[in-house]
Amino acid sequence: MWGKETIIDLHGVINPTKQSLRQYAKDLCETIEMTPYGNPLIPYFGEGEAKGFTLVQLIETSAIVGHFAENSNSAYINIFSCKDYDERKAVKFTKHFFQAKTARVTILKRK
Repeated sequence: MWGKETIIDLHGVINPTKQSLRQYAKDLCETIEMTPYGNPLIPYFGEGEAKGFTLVQLIETSAIVGHFAENSNSAYINIFSCKDYDERKAVKFTKHFFQAKTARVTILKRK
């Protein structure tokens, strides 16, 4: 396996703040034992249904990316790493952190 990607679609989330997204990136890295590479980028932009924050946290073995659509209270998160990690911990932590009502998860193993 070259790497693993965990795709998490959350619905019914609380809308995050820039500070809460910084905390999420830090805590998720600790939870799945990844080393962050620098500080996360957290711009706010978009239009209509797509308006909200985007999170990009580089990690030493790839990246964590999230898009947060504030109008629909949804979040779309991708965790990719060449280093193995416990995707169940990542999903459980993420769902709890954003207080999501539902989560749809896809795991891809990259070769």
